[in-house]
Amino acid sequence: MKRDQIPEVLKKESVRQLFADLYGAADVEANMERYRHLAEGFAEHFGDEEFELFSSPGRTEIGGNHTDHNHGKVLAGSVNQDCICAARKNGTNTVHIISETFRQDFTIDLNDLEDARTTGTVPLIKGILAGFRERGFAVGGFDAFTTSNVISAAGVSSSASFEMLICSMLNYFFNDGKVSITDYAHAGRYAENRYWKKASGLLDQMACACGGVVTIDFADNENPKVEKIDFSLDEIGCDLLIVNTGKGHANMSDEYSAVPVEMKRAASFFGKEVLAQVPYDLFLENVPKLRAKLGDRCVLRALHFYNENFRVDEEVAALREKRYDDFLRSVCASGDSSWKWLQNCYCIETPHEQAICVALALTELYLKDVKKCAYRIHGGGFAGVIMVILPKECTDGYTRYIEEKLDDRCVYKMTIRKYGAIHMEL
Repeated sequence: MKRDQIPEVLKKESVRQLFADLYGAADVEANMERYRHLAEGFAEHFGDEEFELFSSPGRTEIGGNHTDHNHGKVLAGSVNQDCICAARKNGTNTVHIISETFRQDFTIDLNDLEDARTTGTVPLIKGILAGFRERGFAVGGFDAFTTSNVISAAGVSSSASFEMLICSMLNYFFNDGKVSITDYAHAGRYAENRYWKKASGLLDQMACACGGVVTIDFADNENPKVEKIDFSLDEIGCDLLIVNTGKGHANMSDEYSAVPVEMKRAASFFGKEVLAQVPYDLFLENVPKLRAKLGDRCVLRALHFYNENFRVDEEVAALREKRYDDFLRSVCASGDSSWKWLQNCYCIETPHEQAICVALALTELYLKDVKKCAYRIHGGGFAGVIMVILPKECTDGYTRYIEEKLDDRCVYKMTIRKYGAIHMEL
């Protein structure tokens, strides 16, 4: 479509329904304005040519904190914050991307996708392009104008959202829609592992790409088992809040990467690559030897891994059986384990900075007499955001309370969106 077609297209009832599924009924108009702005931005920078629209969401992690990289289990969902773009094939051997949100304008030569091993957007995109080629898929040149409202560097996977956006364009433009969501995720992880030197798993990419609430078992890491869960917090009268504690987790790759490294070190004690390959009872039998050889934190993180997998099973069963109180208790237990056993709520090198812990403590105090609630660290950790589930009637009061203590406008009310990374069929 072209820029002048957007106003009429957005009036269609089918499009309004799509936007309601993506963003929630209350935010349809605001997001339609985003797409009008997107079309204007594309035309301004790339000319009044035809373009396609794409959207990729951020994600919420409900259960399974730091389990994916050791082939464990997770419970997650895509959210109504997303990265969107207008794009077209350009018939050249270059990728030209303009990111309004991050004020970036760069061009990548498809003949120069060498492993830079650094941070930043350009190496990440090079890694995705190389990852597509590595898995036997086609890549080509395109122009794209992007904008995003996914909270950056804060645990809702702004980077994975952008990665899956790029994958959806490559799939639509050059692969006839034949690339699977799993292949999307592998390309994103390839980029992070090889080009960013970040030892991440597949959780963020899979959750952004899938859409809805999903449970994922990474036992077969090449082909994770994905199951959708028919669940909405509206069913139990609750809201999902993400609280930004004020310090992003950018430049914390070493802290983040130490978690999977230590878990895999414990697995290697038994001659295995990841903890999912080591029976829990065998691990428990060898705790004294593990402590002596690997240290206590390594053992604690491994214990978190095993018990977090058990909790994901409990959470999924509770949702399917509509035992919502049990589900919420398990979410809280997951967060408690992350704080005490996994130890990813603050950096040991900067113990005076514990914004996550302060936010969790204040939230626990406020919600101590509220029966239907849950709260936990959210995402990779060490800084960033916490997740809070609470009754709708408590949302406004809690928001005022926590913003007075932390920062004005630090609370984001989110919904689980129906679709993952998609080409927008308008």
